[in-house]
Amino acid sequence: MTTMGAGMDERTGRRRGALLAATALAAVLGLTGCGAGDSGSRDAADTAAEAPAANGGAADKDSAAGAPGAAGAGAPDLRVDQRAIIYTGTMRVQVDDVDRAAREVAAAVTRAGGFIGGDQRRSAEADAVAELQLRVPAPKFAGVVDEVAQLGKQQSREISTQDVTEETVDLDARIISQRARVDSARRLLARATSITDLVSLENELGRREADLASLEAKKRRLADLTALSTITVSLAGPAAKTPEEKTEIGFLVGLEGGWKAFVASLTVLLTVLGALLPWLVALGVPLALLLVLLRRRRKTPALVAPVSAPPPVPSARSAP
Repeated sequence: MTTMGAGMDERTGRRRGALLAATALAAVLGLTGCGAGDSGSRDAADTAAEAPAANGGAADKDSAAGAPGAAGAGAPDLRVDQRAIIYTGTMRVQVDDVDRAAREVAAAVTRAGGFIGGDQRRSAEADAVAELQLRVPAPKFAGVVDEVAQLGKQQSREISTQDVTEETVDLDARIISQRARVDSARRLLARATSITDLVSLENELGRREADLASLEAKKRRLADLTALSTITVSLAGPAAKTPEEKTEIGFLVGLEGGWKAFVASLTVLLTVLGALLPWLVALGVPLALLLVLLRRRRKTPALVAPVSAPPPVPSARSAP
């Protein structure tokens, strides 16, 4: 009995061990199949993503169009101190010495960390005018404007701002997307196996790199405008004329213009008359005397001899 029980226990243990081994083997096979399925799915996805690029990049264009929105899904920091703002200003200041004032403006810009972008000057007398284009850091913009205004009598000032924060964020997203497209085209070019694919992919890569360079140039331009503000300063001498005001229309404006024209014409007429008066006196008086003498001579009667009347003729009598 003891021997039979031991044999039954041994067979039962073997069955349990085989069952456990089969279960483990099935689990390993299932995990392997899942891993192969995931790998196949990833390979299929990669192939589907890269195939349109080899055919001309149509799918990449669609993905690039939607990329800015995806990149901007995370809300950027758009506080006032974090916004990209372009400051521009135009001002005219009347000064006693234009050259000296221009030197002081250049010194103020240098202290602020900027530079003179343009310098145009006309004449060197009291009517001299100098036009300077200042490029100063945006945080120092207001300070430089106030400092320039204190150099003399400020005649005009115009300040404008342009918020380009959204455009900057959009450019950043488009640049990131375009760089990814360039990298994808380079990988496909490395895998090219035929001349046709090689030429097509080289053209596509060149086009994508040109688009990326254009976007990066726009980004640098915006960065320059937001980092350095532009101030156009006109320094005018004491006798310099102010810019002409805008032309106005209306009845009163026309009446005022007509009156001014009448007064100007009358002034010119009186000026001409005053210039001719000495000549009229010098030549007119002798001429008037000569005319008077000629008229008197014409009015004097001429001496004529008297004519006697003929004798009367007797009338003839008729016969009886």
